[in-house]
Amino acid sequence: MKIGVIADTHIPDRADEIPAQVLEALKSVDMIVHAGDLVDLGVLERLRNICHNVRAVWGNMDPYEVRKQLPEKEVFIAGGHRIGLIHGYGAPLKLIELVSGIFKNDGAEIIIFGHAHCPVNEQRGGVLYFNPGSPTDKVYCPYNSYGIIEINDKIEAKIIRI
Repeated sequence: MKIGVIADTHIPDRADEIPAQVLEALKSVDMIVHAGDLVDLGVLERLRNICHNVRAVWGNMDPYEVRKQLPEKEVFIAGGHRIGLIHGYGAPLKLIELVSGIFKNDGAEIIIFGHAHCPVNEQRGGVLYFNPGSPTDKVYCPYNSYGIIEINDKIEAKIIRI
């Protein structure tokens, strides 16, 4: 199973559209996961036009219209593995500790989050913590990025710089 992961698109605040390179890459995935701060629900429509299997949560910058359509937190199974999904909040330096606590009783093997706009691809205590960064905003990071998680015999995650 191949999962495309994005977060912090902030459309139309930071960009008019998800970059074409990202959209093209997402055409080859089995699932798209958006870890919040879409800002506009049109982002979900665009993603669903590429892949029918889309999971998303709301982030701290999402307006009420987005929040009423999406959960704050989700746990789901993909490729036989439990995945936790949340945007995150608060100090970017403490995000792994924050999301770890939020999912401590959920048995998540992969925790996908956003918020910091900087990518994270780190194993801690048998859990993969994965933040794809932002494809549209470089406020806290010198480059834009998205992620791909492949689940076959093992989990392989990578950050792709744009």
